[in-house]
Amino acid sequence: MARLAIREELLPGADLRERMKLARALGFAGLEFAASGLDARIDELDEALRAHGLRASGLNMGAVDGWVSADIARRARANDMLREALACALDLEADYVTFVPHFGASDMPDLTPFASPLELQKELLIWLLRGFSDLAEAMDAKLALLPLCRAETSFLTHLGQAARFRQEVDDHPNITLAASACDLALEEDDLLAALASHAAALSVIYLTDSERALAGAGHLPFPAIGKTLNARDYQGWLVLDGRTTDAVDERIAELRACLEYLQGCDLC
Repeated sequence: MARLAIREELLPGADLRERMKLARALGFAGLEFAASGLDARIDELDEALRAHGLRASGLNMGAVDGWVSADIARRARANDMLREALACALDLEADYVTFVPHFGASDMPDLTPFASPLELQKELLIWLLRGFSDLAEAMDAKLALLPLCRAETSFLTHLGQAARFRQEVDDHPNITLAASACDLALEEDDLLAALASHAAALSVIYLTDSERALAGAGHLPFPAIGKTLNARDYQGWLVLDGRTTDAVDERIAELRACLEYLQGCDLC
């Protein structure tokens, strides 16, 4: 059975303990944390999670990228940040670290006929995954490749593409996939078929509705998504994500409505 988490920044509250208390009251099993700056918060987070009976589902690299950039210094910084995130995942006993290999257009040179910009990026990502797969295993965390829609990236936009990179590292168990329902709906020919085909390799699915709204506030077929994932006995995390209002009471009401909707979809 999938476990339900929420991105920390979606939870209102004056401090960490207040946010944790709300997460527990709403029925979440875990929280996903932004990887940036997390090292300084490890002890506080670990204590609060344990006090409220919650898990760290995983970490998210967010807008960090550069792993397949032409700039060697940028690649080195990205690698260092990914190593730090894996170390934090170990400390928090988090299951995965989600990352997007590249945002926007490629900055690689066109070396055709030797190699196109895309081919160069592919080789860099394979090199990265080979180098980090054993580290991820040692840290007892999974790296999760997240495809996004073409408005966000020119590089990785389909689950099938991400799966082929796993094949290049012999389907290493610590190299996995992540999926955003909103982005899959924009790019995949068949959202449900893509989820069914790759469910076993997915560590996390972000339940973001159309226009990046909370699930139930858009038009994505979450009842069918729930049926598809349950038929495949999906065991990974489901993470609540999406746009919410700034007003505390209204946001809590939105989260409650979203959870009620997801229960009806057999997703929590």
